[in-house]
Amino acid sequence: MVLCGLAAWASLAFAGPARAPWVAVPWGLIAIAAVLGIRMCRTWERAVVLRLGRIRGVYGPGLFLIVPFVDQIASIVDGRIRTIPVHTERTLTRDTTPIDVDAVVFWIVHDPMHAVTQLDDYADAVELVALTTLREVVGSMNLASLLEDRRRIDDELRALIAEKIAAWGITVQSVEIRDVTLPANLQDAMSRQAQAERERAARVTLAAAERAVALELAEAAKTYDASPTALQLLQINRIYEMNKDRGTTILLPTSMADSMANLAATSVAMQAAADKSGA
Repeated sequence: MVLCGLAAWASLAFAGPARAPWVAVPWGLIAIAAVLGIRMCRTWERAVVLRLGRIRGVYGPGLFLIVPFVDQIASIVDGRIRTIPVHTERTLTRDTTPIDVDAVVFWIVHDPMHAVTQLDDYADAVELVALTTLREVVGSMNLASLLEDRRRIDDELRALIAEKIAAWGITVQSVEIRDVTLPANLQDAMSRQAQAERERAARVTLAAAERAVALELAEAAKTYDASPTALQLLQINRIYEMNKDRGTTILLPTSMADSMANLAATSVAMQAAADKSGA
C-alpha cells in the first residue's frame, strides 16, 4: 500500500497541477501494476508462470515481472537435490523370505515446466515410483544377493526409477539401501549357520596344523634314526629343561647313563686336544 501511494504521488507530481486529475490516473495505474508485478526467486528456485491459463515460461532466479491479474505463478520449484526415504515391510524375495528394506532416493528437478504441468504432485509421484520399484527388485532377487551385493542393487534401482520418471523432468541422482531387516527366527537360524561355518573352518585349520606337525615329526624321526647321538642329546636337553628349576635328583637307565658318560668322555677328550693344540 505504501508503494502504491508513492507511485500515485509520483504520477501526480510528474503530471503537473493542470493535468493532474486526468493524466495522473493512467500513470498511477501503470506504477501500481509495476509494483504488483515484481516477483523474486532465490538462487535455487524457478517459477512456472501461466498467462491466462497457458504456459508463459519459467523464470528465476532473481527479479522478474508479471502482468497482475493476467499472469499467474503456478508453482515455485526447488531445484536443489532432494531426498525421499522409502520403506517396504514384509516383502517376499524370490526365495520366499519376508524382509523389511529401507532405502533413500536422491533426486532433482531438471525441467520445472514438465514437473509442474504433467504431475499434480511430483514429489509424491517420485516416492510412489521408488516404492513400487523397490518392491519389484526385492521380489526378483534371492536373500543372499540382497545381503551381499548392495552396490549393484543400488545401481539397478537408480536405473529403473530414472527410466520411469525421465519424462517428468526429474533426474534420479542415486539410490542407497540403508538397511535390510530379517525376521527374528531367520536371524537366529543364520546365526547358527554362521557359527557352524566358523567351527568347521576352525577344525579344518586345526587338522591342517596337526598334519603339518606330524610331517615335521616324521622328518625329525628320520634324522634321529640316522644319528643316535643327536637323539641322546635331545633326551638330555629335554631332561634338563624339565628339571632345571626343581633341584631334583634324576636317575637314568644304565644304557642312557653309559651313553651320557661316553658323551662326557668324548667332550673331555676333545677339550684336551684343543688345549694341547693351542699350547
